[in-house]
Parts: sequence; structure tokens; C-alpha cells
Amino acid sequence: MKSKTFILVFLVIFLLTACSNSNESVEPTDAYPVMIETEESDVGYPIEPEVELPPSAYPISEAYPVTDLEDDAAQVIQALAVKDLEKVAEFVHPGMGVRFSPYAFVSEDHQVFMPDELPGLVGLGEVYVWGAYDGTGEPIELTFDAYFDQFVYSSDFANPEQVGVNERIGQGNSINNLAAFYPGGFFVEYHFSGFDAQYEGMDWQSLRLVFLQEGEDWYLAGIVHDQWTI
Repeated sequence: MKSKTFILVFLVIFLLTACSNSNESVEPTDAYPVMIETEESDVGYPIEPEVELPPSAYPISEAYPVTDLEDDAAQVIQALAVKDLEKVAEFVHPGMGVRFSPYAFVSEDHQVFMPDELPGLVGLGEVYVWGAYDGTGEPIELTFDAYFDQFVYSSDFANPEQVGVNERIGQGNSINNLAAFYPGGFFVEYHFSGFDAQYEGMDWQSLRLVFLQEGEDWYLAGIVHDQWTI
């Protein structure tokens, strides 16, 4: 009985001692240190400084340079508007000359003139055969000035309704063999869809300026008129 009493007293003393120790202050530990960011800290996900975006999200690759032939064509059409054939001659192919075609179908028998010949055509009384009239098949026998008025600058193409680059706008019954006749060529089309409502667009007209490459240079090789054909 005494041994049990001794054990009980020992346990009570132990418990009291433990409770007394638990009330003592305990120094904080560094188990979970708090990180204080400074201005130079790179902790977390720092915000990148704002940068100026490029003007286009999809910039044009330098592998596909923009051709300046549209500018050349614009100069030619402006020269034709005032019948300045000296200016036109500056763009003409020096070896092939420039071919004049009255309709979309380009033929070997259409008139060709070299650069030095062009200026002298204005006012010349000589009659040339320029091809055949659509519908009748009769030969087109005209002076250069008469041909120019009917089959070159027949409308104000310097101020067109539409412009097509390597794209045919006017569509008639005449076969368009431009791509086959001028392989690798570049052309600009100046187009009017019509002038008189009663014709419902059948009086449309186009003029195409065709350029061919020679080495690194491009030259005017064809002036192709086009209109509604039956």
C-alpha cells in the first residue's frame, strides 16, 4: 500500500513540474522566416517594363520585297494621258520594243515600236494595220493618232474606276492570252465598268500595261486595250 502511495505522489509532482515549465516564455524560432522584399528583390514574378510594340503584328518579310512597278505603270499612264510618248519611251524594252494590241488577245502581227520610234508617231500620217476589228474581222487600218484615240487612251485611264495588279478585271468574249504571250510578265489594268446605264456594263473598257524583266530591270513591253466583244 505504501508503494502505491509513493508512486501516486511522484506522478502528481511530475505533472505539476511540467505545467510550470510550459508557462515559461519561449524564444521565437526561425523555422518559418518572413521574407521582406526590397526594391531590388527578384522574388516571385516581377512585372516587365513596358516596351513599344511594333507597328504591325505580322511584319512583311524582307524575302518578299514590294515591287515598284506600280509606280512605273502610274508614270506611263500619266504620260499617255497627255500623249507624251518621249516619256513613255523611257520605260519601253530596248530590245523588244512595245507591242500595241487592240483587244485582250495578243498576236504576233500586232504593231511593235522601239523606244526611239515612239515620239515620231504623233502627227504621222502613215496608216498601219493594227489587227482586226472584233465582230467583222476587217483590218484595223489607222494612223497612230486615230489608233491611240480608239484603242489606247479611249477613256481617262489615268483616273480609273478600278485598278488591278496582275489581275484581269474586264471580262469579255475575247480570249485573254496575256500570261501565255508574256510569260513571267507583270501587268497593271486600268478599268471602267461602263459609262451608259442602258448598256448594262457592256460598254466597259480596260487598258493593261505589261512589263517584262530583263536582268534586274523591268520594261514596258505591251499596251493592251480591252473592251466588250461579241
